[in-house]
Amino acid sequence: MTGTGQTHEPHPHIGGRAEVLRALAAWRMEWPGSPRVVLLTGSPGTGRSWLLTGFLMLCEPEYRKRLPLDAMDPATVPPELPPPAVPGPAGLTAAQLLWVLADHYGVQATRTADVFTELGAREETLTIVVPDVDQAGPVRTADEPRRLAGDVLRPLAALPNVRLLAELPRELVDEVAAGLPPGAAQVIDLDEPRWADPDGLALQAEAQLDPLFGAPDLPFTTDPAARRALGRALAERTGAGAGSRLTVRLAVNSILAHPQSFDPADPALLPATVGEALDLHARRLGADPATLRLLLGPLALAEGEGLPVQLLGPLADAVAETDMSAALADGMLLVAPFIEPVRPSEAEATSESASPEDPAARPAARSDANGEAEADNVQAADRPLLRLAHPALADEIRAWLPDVAAAQTRVAMALLAEVPGQDWSQADPYVRDHIAAHTLEAGLLPQLLTDPGLFTYADPVLLRAAVEAVPSEALAAPARTYLRTAPLLTRTQVPARVRAALLETAFTEDGLDQYAAALHRIVPDLPWRTLWTLPLNGVSAAAIGRLPRTALPATDGTEPENDPAGTDTDSALPVAVLIVPPGTPGARVLPAGGEAGDTPPGAVLLLPLDGPAAPLDADPALVRMPSEEERAATPLGISRGGDYVRIWRRGPEQRLLTAYVSATPLAGADIHDSGVLLLATETGAKALRVTPPPETDGGPPVR
Repeated sequence: MTGTGQTHEPHPHIGGRAEVLRALAAWRMEWPGSPRVVLLTGSPGTGRSWLLTGFLMLCEPEYRKRLPLDAMDPATVPPELPPPAVPGPAGLTAAQLLWVLADHYGVQATRTADVFTELGAREETLTIVVPDVDQAGPVRTADEPRRLAGDVLRPLAALPNVRLLAELPRELVDEVAAGLPPGAAQVIDLDEPRWADPDGLALQAEAQLDPLFGAPDLPFTTDPAARRALGRALAERTGAGAGSRLTVRLAVNSILAHPQSFDPADPALLPATVGEALDLHARRLGADPATLRLLLGPLALAEGEGLPVQLLGPLADAVAETDMSAALADGMLLVAPFIEPVRPSEAEATSESASPEDPAARPAARSDANGEAEADNVQAADRPLLRLAHPALADEIRAWLPDVAAAQTRVAMALLAEVPGQDWSQADPYVRDHIAAHTLEAGLLPQLLTDPGLFTYADPVLLRAAVEAVPSEALAAPARTYLRTAPLLTRTQVPARVRAALLETAFTEDGLDQYAAALHRIVPDLPWRTLWTLPLNGVSAAAIGRLPRTALPATDGTEPENDPAGTDTDSALPVAVLIVPPGTPGARVLPAGGEAGDTPPGAVLLLPLDGPAAPLDADPALVRMPSEEERAATPLGISRGGDYVRIWRRGPEQRLLTAYVSATPLAGADIHDSGVLLLATETGAKALRVTPPPETDGGPPVR
């Protein structure tokens, strides 16, 4: 009802909430005196997401066509305007969400700070709606919603040309509103009486009970009067407070799942809270409420989009610390009102990441060598998953568990037992990708972060988020190496084989040779083996040349034979020629007119291409660089971008062998016909022996 006494139809998706819709419509139409920022909050289960979805229907032209706008309260219907930007944060980091928003507005920036600067410089008003802030982040325990509120929503709210609507938990409201001038922000807390809508809550219950919307034919569902009476009784029992919408929904689910033991005339069978909905349902079915909560325990502790059905049994045993197989076999009717099946979204099968200050956070060149498809997540595409019907159910069950960390410890041990022979390549995708999150909450993640197989096969977005949540002082050396490599892994989204190769190089750089060697055992067909790495500052160029062995000091004390031209290639040593700043230890200043003098000016550091990475005491002028004709005659060639190199086998049909992606821009790259790739950045150099895949085209093998 409006103040005129005229009756209007409620929003068909929401079934009420007219007072809130009026406030949101005023914000959308920029009504004089309306706030620029609206923060929609309330306890879990109050219907925040449902309400915001209904409002967005009014903002989307295609959905507006399906709504009875003429019959609705005009004050709840904003005018038809261009739809707002609605970046969904579910499963994303704060940085990822910001880059999604930047892409939406076509922002050309390389740093997060620049995104806000460019958005703030726009002349037009930017209308942005951010739903489901509580679902942000790849890992629940990592507290990504708070980072999103402070690092993204607060700066957005501070921009005078941005009109922001965010749906978020109550504890994050001050994170966003801090520093805003008076009147700039409005907080709509659905737990407050002014936003209560008992009539709408009764309508929700009545609609759920209606056979037109899928309810079975029962005396209290087919009779409109009985249906209306039960809907009002449910609404009155739950009230308009915390969790009321969810409590009504679960109560109706319970009633319709097992109507035989339900008497609509008995108010004792109507729950007032989410917890009571669980307990009353169990008692109506003659079960112990604790059994129901223990069966749902694995889903309350689960990560991601859902738990694979086959893991429910072993994890229920772990949570309960006893064999739950009998209860589970007879328990589907018991748990049915509180769970729902789900198929993994494409986002889970192919996750992407954005590093906050990484200019390549928006997709860089993929290094899928040999045209490899990312097959790591094929298993995830078709397997059935289960999840709880609402996150508030997880909150209720987790609060009931006596020790969540201990339960997560047992769950983690059960998940580890599911890895066949501790071979992570054979592990279920859920185990592989989410074991880190379970051990993080158990306080055991640092102990797990010494396994190069896990580093290789776990989703790098999920593993990185978990590792970043661990205090740095608690991380051992392998975990620190993984953490510094993780931005490259998440940015490129390369397959596991190339991830392992990039990690092999990183471990070699950090002196963790045993971990590098382990990766060759875990993934025998790595695309390269790192021969050596050398940290250097200021490398500006790199190439491979030939140095006559006679130019090197003899090891037996005799004078070397003189072959200054280096024409005898059998006696020539392949060397890495690095242009470095003068004064670099072991480097020599390049004399003017030397054969290597066509490179940029500076000092020259010579290293044996095959290693070790020790400077050679030789005159750079004696190094012979190959001509373009000689390069063209070699079996291997490279193509180079700013931060990647592709290695090709020459021939009638050029064949891509592999690709290397660098975390920093490349200063130089070259390849020897023996298959050794020389790479240099401004911070160092390395040599990789490329391992070509097995021959499939009948061409000559790479020497």
